[in-house]
Amino acid sequence: MDTITVTPFVPKEPRISESLKTLRTNLMFSGPSVRVIGFTSFAPGEGKTTISLQTAISFAQLGKRVLLVDADLRKSVLAGQLRLKTKVEGLSHYLSGLANVSELIQETDIPGLYIMFAGVRVPNSTELLGSENFARLIPALKDVFDYVVVDTAPIGQIIDCALMAPHLDGVVMVIDASHNSYKLERRVKNQIEKSGGKVLGAVLNQVDTSHDRGYYGKYYGGYNYYVDNE
Repeated sequence: MDTITVTPFVPKEPRISESLKTLRTNLMFSGPSVRVIGFTSFAPGEGKTTISLQTAISFAQLGKRVLLVDADLRKSVLAGQLRLKTKVEGLSHYLSGLANVSELIQETDIPGLYIMFAGVRVPNSTELLGSENFARLIPALKDVFDYVVVDTAPIGQIIDCALMAPHLDGVVMVIDASHNSYKLERRVKNQIEKSGGKVLGAVLNQVDTSHDRGYYGKYYGGYNYYVDNE
């Protein structure tokens, strides 16, 4: 199996780099039991896949053994972001009983970082993610990795994240500040909690701080901050 090339995000502004470190630090201070972390959003395009990837990279850069799981089985964009030239088997193959987990975990060129891609798109992602196969997967991964970062489908369009949430140690909401709605984000939070999941906090993405007169000056987009709910 070929090694996957992953390019770490290199921010042009110090603020972005510091925000990524703050996100990582807050997640680590959520407690030693918080090791399987899901990322979701209300709608596509809010940046959850990019933030999931960068969070996984950030943990790996600390010397942790990290697995990024692409669990967006309906419309995955991770393989496209990494510019994979061939289709790869992934989570959908395991959940369908077509492959073992060990066959699907791919090494990257970043030490300590591994990826399980989504695999082929499936019409029955809800049934697969709600199956016993998924319930058994998470404990098995926790035995091997220090952190497991799970990129889930947008919860405003499909309930996949809500199905997974009880099996995760916590979920982070990614919110696009340029067109977010308090009511919609409240719906996301309520949906996760009603399913038995725990919301760790939120990342406010695409923040326009052009009027910020502080040290960092102008900054458009990227990761602004992490808010811990505890």
